[in-house]
Amino acid sequence: MPTSTRSSGGGPATSALLSGRTAVVVLAVILIADFMELLDATIVSVAAPAIAQDLGAGEAALQWVLAGYTLAVGAGLITGGRIGDQFGRRRVFLLGLAAFTLASAGCGLAPNPGVLVATRVVQGLAGGLMIPQVFGIIRASFEPAARAKALGAYGAVLGLASVAGPLLGGVLVEADLFGLGWRAIFWVNVPIAIVGLVLGARFMPESRVPGDTRLDLPGAALAAASAVLLLLPLVQGRDWGWPWWGFVILALLVPVAALFLVRQRRLVARGEQPILDPALLRVRAFAGGLSASLLFFGALGSYFLLLSLYLQLGTGRTALETGLVILPYAIGSIITSGIGVQFADRAGRALLMSGALVLAASQVVLLLVVRDGAAPSYWTLAAPLFLGGLGLGLTAPSLINVVLAGVPAKDAGAAGGVLTTVTQVGNALGVAVLGVAFFTRLAGSFSEGATSLLAYGDAFATILPWQIACYLAAAALMLLLPRRANAPHE
Repeated sequence: MPTSTRSSGGGPATSALLSGRTAVVVLAVILIADFMELLDATIVSVAAPAIAQDLGAGEAALQWVLAGYTLAVGAGLITGGRIGDQFGRRRVFLLGLAAFTLASAGCGLAPNPGVLVATRVVQGLAGGLMIPQVFGIIRASFEPAARAKALGAYGAVLGLASVAGPLLGGVLVEADLFGLGWRAIFWVNVPIAIVGLVLGARFMPESRVPGDTRLDLPGAALAAASAVLLLLPLVQGRDWGWPWWGFVILALLVPVAALFLVRQRRLVARGEQPILDPALLRVRAFAGGLSASLLFFGALGSYFLLLSLYLQLGTGRTALETGLVILPYAIGSIITSGIGVQFADRAGRALLMSGALVLAASQVVLLLVVRDGAAPSYWTLAAPLFLGGLGLGLTAPSLINVVLAGVPAKDAGAAGGVLTTVTQVGNALGVAVLGVAFFTRLAGSFSEGATSLLAYGDAFATILPWQIACYLAAAALMLLLPRRANAPHE
């Protein structure tokens, strides 16, 4: 086993560089854990109708099953990396993996929608704790050449998870393994994670950043509270009947967010490390990148959930057939992901804008298909979905790198963490806002006597123009970004 060097403070500072079988095992463990977290962000979409039927989950509960997870991942990412730097990346990774395993089992045992939402939030927090350690472990434990290959493998896993999520969800729901039905999508994590825990405890070296790395826990709490105050009334408002106190909750977002910014300024003034340095918001590339990411991932966040509801409850497809319909989207994103990363250094901004515009075009075509009123064939759906995947692959893998090219090098780490968190918040916000629009129109269509096909088609067609507008606005904001991913900060 590799040994750890020690810092002057007595704790492990950097790990010995890995080689041979140990390096392969450690890389496999962290990539499998990463794969599970990414998979659980998408696999639920296809299983949502089965969950609703089995647990009697309402529309808001379905939104929380998805939005609660992504929001919790974002909240965990705020401090997860810094916790690993301070207490040891191996220790925090294994702790996060263990919590993810238990939460997955809790999801699989959930007797009602409330318990499922709660365990999904715990699962997301565990993922947010676990995932930031992946990059730290790779940086600390692999030689430069091996590190590049490891990061390339990470990109491949990202693409594989996007393919496997909807398809595996459909297969597991349809197969009804051991009579588990939709619960199998969570139970499948448990044996895999247990193997990862055993191998990680045996082979993974410890590493951490020397010196004192303080956590801004009050700041993290204020940031998380701001997100909850925004999403809670939006997701639950329709079920509550839009009461006055729901708008009071939403209004509380303003003072809480202001307290967060005041605290961050005070930390900077004292020479301490904030979660977000407010000065970064004055950097054109960063401010534009935050806004573009929020809109881009906001449009994307609710897409597969609402598409799955339309395909299964509207057109009558099974969960497996729905996964197969979504497969061309994932294939398209894999095809262009490599191209996007390769050309980001030379065409960064133009590449990102092209991807957003291609996504907008794909939604226009899909809108025409859905508005036709008839149940669309596989290939009629596959064409716009494949086009959308091509657009996603051009933009998503390179967005953060292009934005960070316009940020001072000393702030790149903090800016990257905030950007990653904003993508998760954007996903959750998209589920909340567009989900409300979808379900409101759905109820209206049913009240007018529409069939399931027409009602779900009408509801899905209602949110597509909003997604198109988000992609177009994101493309416009990308004009503020650097022209190339390797452009020096101006």
